[in-house]
Amino acid sequence: MARAHHTGSLERRRQISLLPGYVLLLIWLVFTVVMIGWIVLASFSTTSEIFTGALLESGFHFENYIRVLEKHKLGLYFINSLIYSVSACIGIVVIAAPAAYILGRFTFRGKGVVTSAFVTCMSIPSVMLILPLFKMATSAHLTGTRWVLILLYICLNVPFGVFFLTGFFTSLPNALEEAASIDGCTDNQAFWKVMFPLAQPGIVTLTIFNFMGIWNEYFIALIFGSNSELRTIATGLQSIVQSMKYSGDWAGLFAGVVVAFLPTFILYLFLSNKIIAGVTGGAVKE
Repeated sequence: MARAHHTGSLERRRQISLLPGYVLLLIWLVFTVVMIGWIVLASFSTTSEIFTGALLESGFHFENYIRVLEKHKLGLYFINSLIYSVSACIGIVVIAAPAAYILGRFTFRGKGVVTSAFVTCMSIPSVMLILPLFKMATSAHLTGTRWVLILLYICLNVPFGVFFLTGFFTSLPNALEEAASIDGCTDNQAFWKVMFPLAQPGIVTLTIFNFMGIWNEYFIALIFGSNSELRTIATGLQSIVQSMKYSGDWAGLFAGVVVAFLPTFILYLFLSNKIIAGVTGGAVKE
């Protein structure tokens, strides 16, 4: 009885000690919801209503979205970003997963050097690579095409992909490979048919992180996608902001912000459990 009372007292103290953290989290949540909610409401209002604070006074204005998608070409930029993000995410997984499998499951001479090289690549700011990459892209006649951004996004994100997935492949039991070998699978078949599907939590998490990062990336897209037909949604929004000094279409700008924000928000909303499982899954080592 006394032990149960003591345990209950400790639990109450622990909950009280966590109360300040919960309060701060609640304040942050309310602030975020209010800000996002205001932006959404502003995207359906007129510019005059935004400046007077009377949001939705004249009803919902869906023409804001139609105008920003057609007049400001945000629909084209949305499709461009979708092409870049999906293509790059697939390419990253195709390259990073086999490399991570080899580093996580096999022992060979120079393994430590290769692993260190991938980690070092992660620490190099992309801004330092812009000039040599631009020269290489020009020499390869890739500038002015969608391929240059797709290849850059793949190459710049592969080091993190390898580093992230290595822990997942290391944590998988050796018995799986032994069973695949007994069934007559080669190392290549064992990877694609057995190990790759089992690393799905990590692969899904990596894909979500890469998609969100590439979708919102600005600097590389600004340099290599300067052509108006190749712009991403991030650079497209910037061009809309620049045009605000002439058009004053703030309602359209907020509609564009919602269009740019929606895909990553929906992705995280429905796959947040996958992200948590993926982040924690690779922490368990055999």
